[in-house]
Amino acid sequence: MRILSISTLFPNPVKPSFGVFVGNQMRAVVARGDVDLTMISPIGMPPWPLSTRPPYARLRDIPKVSEAVGLKVHYPRFMLFPKIGGDSNPGRIASAVLPLARKLHAEKPFDLVDAQFFFPDGPAAAIIARDLGLPLTIKSRGADIHFWGQRPRALAQMRKAAEQSAGLLAVSRALREDMIALGMPADRIGVHYTGLDRDKFHTVERGAARALVSAMPNLGIWSEGPLLVTPGALIPRKGQRLVIEALTHLPDARLALAGAGEDETGLKALAKRLGVADRVQFLGLVDHDALPHVLCAADVLVLPSASEGLANVWIEGLACGTPIVIPDIGGAREIVKDESAGRLISRTPESIAEAVTAILADPPSQADVAANVSRFSWGISARNIVRFWSDVLEGMPIGAEEHLAGAW
Repeated sequence: MRILSISTLFPNPVKPSFGVFVGNQMRAVVARGDVDLTMISPIGMPPWPLSTRPPYARLRDIPKVSEAVGLKVHYPRFMLFPKIGGDSNPGRIASAVLPLARKLHAEKPFDLVDAQFFFPDGPAAAIIARDLGLPLTIKSRGADIHFWGQRPRALAQMRKAAEQSAGLLAVSRALREDMIALGMPADRIGVHYTGLDRDKFHTVERGAARALVSAMPNLGIWSEGPLLVTPGALIPRKGQRLVIEALTHLPDARLALAGAGEDETGLKALAKRLGVADRVQFLGLVDHDALPHVLCAADVLVLPSASEGLANVWIEGLACGTPIVIPDIGGAREIVKDESAGRLISRTPESIAEAVTAILADPPSQADVAANVSRFSWGISARNIVRFWSDVLEGMPIGAEEHLAGAW
């Protein structure tokens, strides 16, 4: 199969961890050897002089084509209008990508156009697929449905792309239901769970991992006391404020926040105001190679997001033998099926503290926790998305129950 895949969230030479889960999936697809994949990752650049200032200035160094992230990727530029132009990004992305797509298609025809996010990638890919006369597939991952699906202009474009599509994917059954509720065709929506790098994310005895991360100069995590870890961008949707507030009910626990973002100043002020600043550590961005050690060292992973499809870090934490405390959102019930995986909570500090206290009082073994995600791997993920593309090209039913049951 010749697949043209478009993803605005994808690793690049300047930000190799950006969209690393999409990169992992596509590297696994290429490694199979049965798909000829052309990857295009459009880079949004604002008008001058914003393009010369952080965080955009570094993006100017990204080459138009690179294999630095483990596979060949094209990085065309499109005009970005920060904060005000989100709803109109698909059209500008399509305009930037179309000349390249036409050229590549003329040299060696594609079979299918694929988008790895529903917005803005999906409507942009729909324009390109129509122009090339090819079938379209789109994958949804969570925020692209839950955030953009609430914006009328974006939703109208998403519905139009969904109607054009030959097949759609969701990262969980719950997200599939959310897509149907937005008016997308149920008979074309399959389920495609995330993958897992099992070479990186696996159990290491907690005490040994804790000793390691406490000795690493760039981390220096406390060596003693119950350790909670909250990974993710420091943005309101991820709910770090709730975890900091929960510390007031957990007098012995310490919290390590692994991530960076706009909420950092406010979170530090909150921790100081609540008198828990000496028990909250801001790790900043944690390298993906170091993250498994941090997760193995934690007694509990707490991530009270307002919305998720099926978060990769849920799977990564469980693979490291660390129980998770998460809200009953997205595909949470598809992952936390019993207490060996953790607890489902309401998004309140009290509920978080209660769940953490219960886990610390009777912790499951790391082996039992990890067993919950024994079926996850990037190899399985690649096999299933390749099968999905094949089914689309062969006209097989995508939304049928037997197809959903075969999501693994």
